[in-house]
Amino acid sequence: MANKKKSARGNAIVRFYRETVGELRKVTWPTRQEAVNLTIIVLIVIFGMSAFLGVLDYLFSKLFGLILGI
Repeated sequence: MANKKKSARGNAIVRFYRETVGELRKVTWPTRQEAVNLTIIVLIVIFGMSAFLGVLDYLFSKLFGLILGI
């Protein structure tokens, strides 16, 4: 009985590996240029959002400073 469990577990691991490789072959991977372009877009969005949030933080800190009289 112990051999059946070990055999079933081994088959499950092999099946999982084969299915994973099969799914990875179906993926449409981006070209190098697409990856570079998307990376640039992400960096621009991150920079823009950090600047926007920094300005909001500054304005709110000044506002609360005025309200609390600090």
